Amino acid sequence: MSDNPGAVPDIDPTVPPSGTGCAECAADEGWWVHLRRCAACGHIGCCDTSPSQHASAHHRATGHPIIRSFEPGEVWFYDYRTGDFVEGQELAPPTSRPRDQGSPAPRDRVPGNWRDLIHK
Repeated sequence: MSDNPGAVPDIDPTVPPSGTGCAECAADEGWWVHLRRCAACGHIGCCDTSPSQHASAHHRATGHPIIRSFEPGEVWFYDYRTGDFVEGQELAPPTSRPRDQGSPAPRDRVPGNWRDLIHK
């Protein structure tokens, strides 16, 4: 990272998020329940409750270990290596999906039986 004494390894606070929704679900016309932001590169992926679990897949593919919730009002960080919530630092805005986007989303792609399709 940098010479910044407040820097947290594996977190780049300067990189913006990749978008306002799961990058892979958007490309595949899929849908998600909640969103997670990679703290290293800004990739937005869907949570492990979501059908496709793209945030975890991003971690496995890249080795980027820390995510932050990309949900409004949530500021927690999680480390895939340890399975623990960890301390982080402020990330480049925006820090969450738009509130009016709702969850699950995108609304026009969420099936009526979505609760039966999620990972619990």
